[in-house]
Amino acid sequence: MRIVAGEFGGRRLKAVPGMATRPTTDKVKEALFNIIGPYFDGGRSLDLFAGSGGLSIEGVSRGIDEAVLIDRQYAAIQTIRDNVEVTKAPEKFDIIKRDANRALKELATRGDQFNLVYFDPPYAQQKIVEQMGTLRELNLLKPHARIVCETDQKAKLPEDVPGYDFVERRDYGITELTIYALGSEA
Repeated sequence: MRIVAGEFGGRRLKAVPGMATRPTTDKVKEALFNIIGPYFDGGRSLDLFAGSGGLSIEGVSRGIDEAVLIDRQYAAIQTIRDNVEVTKAPEKFDIIKRDANRALKELATRGDQFNLVYFDPPYAQQKIVEQMGTLRELNLLKPHARIVCETDQKAKLPEDVPGYDFVERRDYGITELTIYALGSEA
């Protein structure tokens, strides 16, 4: 696993030990950023199920100003910290050990807003559509924010999600990427 492109491109990242997380492959990560980027002119990102932190680190490498990474597992948080050290830019990362739903409420009380949100939850426990609603209700999204969802093909996220515009869906083996944008009426 590595950082594919940008300021930190080529640097190696660690995976979370054990079988509780599955890192996004370099192939899927590169495809994802080619769809939504591939580079950014600032902004803030949120990763609710950060795992190794690879998606957020890739985003910052490609120009995101600051990434907030949430995970509830101690092993994941430690791996994220180790991977952020590789960037030599720890000030660009806010790492929080919390349950995703609790973290959303805390971020709202802080007044945080995001341009890009990554959803890569454990496949069997995904509540993406519900959590997308929470993002809107808590005013955590900037206008035209992008939502990137990585699931298995069984998840079949709907194209019609209230308050969002469907952008694209692509399959990569067993992995499916579904991308939404905050609707203009939101």
